[in-house]
Amino acid sequence: MAAIDVSGLVVRYGEVTAVDGLDLSADAGSVLALLGPNGAGKTTTVETLEGYRRPTAGRVRVMGLDPVTDRRRLAPLIGVMLQRGGVYPTMSARDALGLFAAYYDDPVSPAQLLDLVDLAAVARRPWRTLSGGEQQRVSLALALVGRPRVAFLDEPTAGMDPAARQLLWSVVRRLRDDGVCVLMTTHYLEEAERLADRVVIIDGGRAVAEGTPAELVSAGGGREIRFGAPAGIDTAALGAAVEAAVAEERPGEYLVAGAATPARVASLTAWLAERQLPLADLRAGRQTLEDVFLRLTGERAEAGR
Repeated sequence: MAAIDVSGLVVRYGEVTAVDGLDLSADAGSVLALLGPNGAGKTTTVETLEGYRRPTAGRVRVMGLDPVTDRRRLAPLIGVMLQRGGVYPTMSARDALGLFAAYYDDPVSPAQLLDLVDLAAVARRPWRTLSGGEQQRVSLALALVGRPRVAFLDEPTAGMDPAARQLLWSVVRRLRDDGVCVLMTTHYLEEAERLADRVVIIDGGRAVAEGTPAELVSAGGGREIRFGAPAGIDTAALGAAVEAAVAEERPGEYLVAGAATPARVASLTAWLAERQLPLADLRAGRQTLEDVFLRLTGERAEAGR
């Protein structure tokens, strides 16, 4: 039995369709990253899985239970990390965890959770005085206090510094190793690439790609070169040198729309060297998850114009 099983999910708000026939699944002991641009339907999908929204159509099961009709049975089995809020401004992290622990029959102790998220030193400080990253770590601890079998993490590292982000990543890996199913949304594509066992990219309420990070980044690879250089270089002249079209996708980030042959790479580096232009982040025939994401969601945006 899949920990999360969604088939043909449709959610509408009046005449607006936020989720349009979405299928997805995730097993125990796995991390599923749900990616998409703002307004793609990610939050609506997660809120439906959590039982806060009723689907217009389709089938939704979490741990084999309907999140709406089986709400009382499901609630002890899931943990929810919100993007923000959820704690009284004057309440300390220790007191908030103690309050939430009282809701469960076999909670994790607040002291253990504070150690897990490295907040023991600020455990007595009011929520409102904590930094954004510290508040996020409190929210993560609150999501784990009931020993969930499925954890929903909505933008879990928003506002975190690199050290705190690494800490959260280690917690997510530990959850997976303990058999917990983790569904996370994130705008940090590197985060999804490092943590997720499977990725679903949605846009306009529909899945536009699904697979392991390796499967997604390998799809269509080998046909182009990406590199960094100073913004505003002469792409026409470079294109003539490498015998392929060159485009500046974003300031200082370039795409050569030609096969990543050794000869073409050599021509590219020679052209830059002759002009004493620094080269950064050369990727010949290799995509990142961010490349895939931008290509797929960008193609949809272009098609809708």
